Amino acid sequence: MNNIEVIFSSDDMTWETPWELFLKLHGEFNFTLDVCALPETAKCARYFTPEINGLEQDWSGNVCWMNPPYGKEIGIWLKKAYEESLKGAIVVCLIPARTDTQYWHDYCMKAAEIRFIKGRIKFGHSKHAAPFPSAIIIFDKRRANILNIRAYDPKIINSMVFIDRNIYFNNGG
Repeated sequence: MNNIEVIFSSDDMTWETPWELFLKLHGEFNFTLDVCALPETAKCARYFTPEINGLEQDWSGNVCWMNPPYGKEIGIWLKKAYEESLKGAIVVCLIPARTDTQYWHDYCMKAAEIRFIKGRIKFGHSKHAAPFPSAIIIFDKRRANILNIRAYDPKIINSMVFIDRNIYFNNGG
């Protein structure tokens, strides 16, 4: 199977975060925990593997990085990220920008911030970009009633060149 077939395959739902993107976000957030990791792809010194099962762990008090498996369980991970943010964790998620899904409307729209990434990401050591757009979802209860939506270009060194749109809403909280 060649690289492009692997990208379109549903056999492996793990997509290793590109270091350049992670380091840029780490510089902004100073992550303390990678909640969805394999030992060879962990981005933080402290991380949860599938055996530890981050869905069953407490994330509160941490600044969490989450690049969840991109299969049908992604909604469960986003629910967990949202719930842990209500307990005090800050959770930054890298996910496919699938705005037509139920999980997007149930959880992503409750985030403090959504950053739509310009272009397509090359995950891990792939030679090809992913066949889907990506977004950074930031859950932070300190900013829970304001949703910031931004265009994000990770190739720009000072990527605070965002297109900001503040949307004020009552998310039921």
